[in-house]
Amino acid sequence: MKVAAAQFATDLDKDANRATAVGAVRAAADRGATVVVLPEASMCGFGNPRTDLSEFAEPLDGAFVSALASVAAQTGLTIVAGMFEPAPAETRVFNTVAIVGPGGLVASYRKVHLYDALGWCESDRVQAGEADPSNAPVVPLGELSMGVMTCYDLRFPESARQLVDGGATVLLVPAAWVAGEHKVAHWRTLLGARAIENTAYVVAAAQPGPAYTGCSVILDPMGVVIGELGPDDGAGSSALVVAELDAGRVDEVRRALPVLANRRFSLTGRATAAPSRA
Repeated sequence: MKVAAAQFATDLDKDANRATAVGAVRAAADRGATVVVLPEASMCGFGNPRTDLSEFAEPLDGAFVSALASVAAQTGLTIVAGMFEPAPAETRVFNTVAIVGPGGLVASYRKVHLYDALGWCESDRVQAGEADPSNAPVVPLGELSMGVMTCYDLRFPESARQLVDGGATVLLVPAAWVAGEHKVAHWRTLLGARAIENTAYVVAAAQPGPAYTGCSVILDPMGVVIGELGPDDGAGSSALVVAELDAGRVDEVRRALPVLANRRFSLTGRATAAPSRA
């Protein structure tokens, strides 16, 4: 199975963003991909800290997902893309990942861990999704199974392990990983760790510099990089990295390195409460 990660920048122009996303899907299809992962906030950028994202949010049957469903039906691809979905609190949104196949919406995930760190406060504008197995979709596709997490979730190994416990052999990570000191090193280290500790493929699609780190990457279950982009690729137009995934490789690594079978601790399903907003 060929999988693609697309790297491109978005802003508050939803029509332009949607065209870029559809173009990236078509480019992935031209290169033989079965699955394409688009960045976090593919539908609409974050804007500045005062931007009211609720004005841009769309339901899962809105224009963005409808456009993805149309191009998925035309190309046969499964598309994974970040968007903003209306939340019960009128001034906030869900940071959602939509998984769309040729038959339409397959599943969705609402980001659990919000980026309230390093001077940012995502929870000012975004409502956290439920930290619950029901909000941890794993989608079978051929001989592989795809689990989805988003950006800051990467810093919480329980998120990836929950997906792997649910059967995931591939971890898909749409991201808008904010640029800054040590951030590229953190990005690469954490992606490698999630691959190695879970003996799973990782496909990470990021927004490019200068605002974000770029460096979209595909890693095999040993943490070996099998495809990557640079920090600024896709800054002018979308860029794409494509790699072949093989279920047999997952089986081979899990036999040689049976960390999942050897572990002595498991997740209980209990979650801590989301932090309160002062």
